[in-house]
Amino acid sequence: MVFTVRVSAQPPVPAGTVPTGVDPAGHWADAGLVSGEAVALDVRAARLGSRVLALLIDIVGQLFCAALLALTLTPLVLIVLPDQVVDRALTGALETLGLVLVVVGYPVLWERLNHGRTPGKLAVGLRVVSADGGPVQWRQSLTRALVGAAVEWPGLVLPLLSWVAGATVMLTDPRGRRLGDLVAGTMVVHTRTTHPWRPAPAIVAPLVGWATTLDLTRLDDALALAVRQYLTRGQQIVEPYRSRLARELWREVAAVTAPTPPPGVPEPLLLAAVLAERNRRGSLRLRHQRALTAALWPDPATPAVVAPAAADPPAPAGVRPAVPVPRSASPDHPA
Repeated sequence: MVFTVRVSAQPPVPAGTVPTGVDPAGHWADAGLVSGEAVALDVRAARLGSRVLALLIDIVGQLFCAALLALTLTPLVLIVLPDQVVDRALTGALETLGLVLVVVGYPVLWERLNHGRTPGKLAVGLRVVSADGGPVQWRQSLTRALVGAAVEWPGLVLPLLSWVAGATVMLTDPRGRRLGDLVAGTMVVHTRTTHPWRPAPAIVAPLVGWATTLDLTRLDDALALAVRQYLTRGQQIVEPYRSRLARELWREVAAVTAPTPPPGVPEPLLLAAVLAERNRRGSLRLRHQRALTAALWPDPATPAVVAPAAADPPAPAGVRPAVPVPRSASPDHPA
């Protein structure tokens, strides 16, 4: 999982400190995760609504797994084992085993094999991580699954009371953790960013002539995406890190582009000019491709444009213009 690092001008945050509220940039970074370099990570903690939606999707998956086990395990037992061995005790043990596999094994296996994400969490955009932001471990997945099955969902111990207690704990916890998370030392975070995708800055007029002569054939998509992310989010980075990142990006861009830019131009303006010229050429190329496709394979739903009929030339002087004869009054078709 890749977290977005939010570099701030505040002093380093000690490990384990939970920042609350919203930062001036408007990011809901309420998960309280701090990297090893004491930099707060811009990660949101999952709350009750998104986690309930993920649980509903997982319940459907668990029901499908239960039906699959019933359709495969029962015929296999009846075929392999003799009739005198199959009794009520054996069927009860198989039912218990199937219940454990569905209720406990389903989340544990998915979280371990899919990086902390069950199908429901994957659909909603959630992920289970350790309380310090690391990947979830086997014992943590097993612990939270056992606690969840006992006192949360399906709540084998006092179902109604445990449901109310679990919802209360999630609503009152600063990170939205449930009982299983508190016991296992885990939490659930959002994996999808909330940053708006802003347009990149436009090219400045003095650099237009230089940008049109650029050779951009070696500028790949990954580097162009890194430049765009810097230009759209550079104001969120404080100095001197913003200028340092601009110089590093321009060093990479200058190595794969030519000719050299005019001297004395700041790196952010050069990056904006390169990106704007690349976008302009891509738009022109896409426009030409669409025009060629429309010419070769016209869309039947598009009405054809009919050219207006040319007007009849004026009749010479002294010549009476011919008057069209109606079909019903012509000699071949008498009225």
